[in-house]
Amino acid sequence: MVSVMSDLVVSERNPFEGKDVDRTEIWNMLVQRDIDAFVSADWSMVQNDFIEDEFFGVDGDKGANPDGWRMRFPSLAEYRDEWLRQAVEFQKTDFAEDARAAIFDTTTLVDIEISGARAIAHKKFDGKIKKADGTSDRLLWQTLYFCKKTPEGWKITGFCGYLPNPLGAA
Repeated sequence: MVSVMSDLVVSERNPFEGKDVDRTEIWNMLVQRDIDAFVSADWSMVQNDFIEDEFFGVDGDKGANPDGWRMRFPSLAEYRDEWLRQAVEFQKTDFAEDARAAIFDTTTLVDIEISGARAIAHKKFDGKIKKADGTSDRLLWQTLYFCKKTPEGWKITGFCGYLPNPLGAA
């Protein structure tokens, strides 16, 4: 059973709210907005969170050996297309629980290193979403997001994702 506080699922609470403005903004971008956009399959909700001309994405394919990681997304357009493909597939799945709440429950982002106008955010997934057919989708990976502070706020310049969680695990 998920605890609810003030109409928000506990896992939806930003751990930096009221404590750290920069980390609050990064968390809101990488957790709140990303999950809401993904379950809605609405790229327009996150499209302004990226610096397009600096963007790249590395796919670790959940492999512990970095020699197998690949530059799968050399452009934001390629990442957007894959993100949308996954979001549309997700919407086609019949879940036995609130999928949005379940994603929040599996997601952790508490480690954000900020150095000047750059940040590395460690977003981790560890949990399951129950499907209507009795099976479940297992979410178990992590992503390192590379962010940059701009006059418009924090933006994503790239990521190294689909890494094992914990790293070093097979």
